[in-house]
Amino acid sequence: METLRLTSDTDRRFAPAWELYRQSFPPHEQRTPLSQRAALACPDYHYTLLFEQEGFAGLMLYWEAKDFLYLEHFCTQPGLRGRGYGHRALQWLCGLGKKVILEIDPLTTETARRRKGFYERCGFAQNPYPHIHPPYHEGTPGHELIVMSYPGVLCREEYEGFARYLAQRVMEGARRKD
Repeated sequence: METLRLTSDTDRRFAPAWELYRQSFPPHEQRTPLSQRAALACPDYHYTLLFEQEGFAGLMLYWEAKDFLYLEHFCTQPGLRGRGYGHRALQWLCGLGKKVILEIDPLTTETARRRKGFYERCGFAQNPYPHIHPPYHEGTPGHELIVMSYPGVLCREEYEGFARYLAQRVMEGARRKD
């Protein structure tokens, strides 16, 4: 697997990546184009394209804090799912030497339960802390998610540090309107 970090939405490779992003996440979990542009300018933010022999395979959009990596959005091309690309991408991210934190939907659907199982097979653990992700859009509420982390459960202090970073750094400017 090869990776490429984009730092501008003017890069020719941004458009197909943005299209995959828009198809892969519900609107309430997506940044606006203006918010994405602001995030791309942040040195903590890694808008990472994933490539395999077949070409563009997916996206890992993550934030690098001092003590952890926060995987904000992660997806693979629909036609490539179930072929090990996601697992290899997570191995790469987890191999960067920091704790990795991500969020998943509550386990109310079979898709959510399968997704949790996938992350557990990749070495992630579910955390016990109630968690509301701040809203991406003005006038919408935050949404409940489950925090998972690698290589194990976060202590309370680590979770609280993550929650502060999410609210203060990751979501800074996220509700910008285009």
